[in-house]
Amino acid sequence: MGSRYWELTVAVPPDASEGLTNFVWELGALGVVEEEQPAGPAQLRAFFSDVADSRAIVKSVDVYLGALHSLGFSRAGSPAVAIVAEDDWAQAWRAHFAPLPIGRHLLVTPPWETPPDADGRLILCLEPGRAFGTGQHGTTTGCLELLETIVERARPACAIDLGTGSGILAIAAARLGVSQVLAVDSDPDAIASATANIERNGVAGRVTCQVADAGTISPAAAPLVLANLLAAAHRALAPSYIRLVAAGGTLVAGGCLDAEADDVTVALAGHGFRRLDVRSIDGWTTLAYEHAPLHDRA
Repeated sequence: MGSRYWELTVAVPPDASEGLTNFVWELGALGVVEEEQPAGPAQLRAFFSDVADSRAIVKSVDVYLGALHSLGFSRAGSPAVAIVAEDDWAQAWRAHFAPLPIGRHLLVTPPWETPPDADGRLILCLEPGRAFGTGQHGTTTGCLELLETIVERARPACAIDLGTGSGILAIAAARLGVSQVLAVDSDPDAIASATANIERNGVAGRVTCQVADAGTISPAAAPLVLANLLAAAHRALAPSYIRLVAAGGTLVAGGCLDAEADDVTVALAGHGFRRLDVRSIDGWTTLAYEHAPLHDRA
């Protein structure tokens, strides 16, 4: 039987690695790891299903890297493609994912390395590599840290997780005490991944998954909305956030490069969102906003 996966590798300097990591996720990568090299820049490895068009993806990465360079980022290497055996795929993930404490109360672990004693932390057991969100990326870490703080302060009864990916934020919300969470993603594969992780973590009775576009869903407004997306998506979804986030509720917006955070804040302020808190990790900014409708202001 042939290989089910192939990998794209490219040498990437530190200032371009986070942007490229997010870009290959958007291109449909099943998993991404970054390996430090003894000399020279780190090597990014992105894994794809064998049905993904390698030529088109390599071309897209080339164009993206060229655009970054034109904006003043360091020049990256040229992407290369190689077939990966399924056993090699599994080993690559096992080598790069270990239990990771986040915030004061959370511990993200892969299924093969869940510790028997988590020192009182709440375990989030995630199978990596099938959808975005393992806690390893700065934007996911920022969202989890803000989520922990918000749940402790506001005790929201329900929440919506837009672009749920692996389901990590929805699972964390439920484990932290949110009674009902709606996890939404437009990608059926992401919802399949999230569903499996939700069951693995024993929160299936509290988290509901839905394949849908974040801009078209119409659930009841929630006191907490989690959106680990991209800066462009936050600007586009600003009108939708008005109806999704209850008045006085909180929006957590992840996926913004540090340089994009102020523009996102300006865009959301025009729709009644006031910045409350911020986390910047590894070049990525995560922001918390209060929905203070314009017509309610003095």
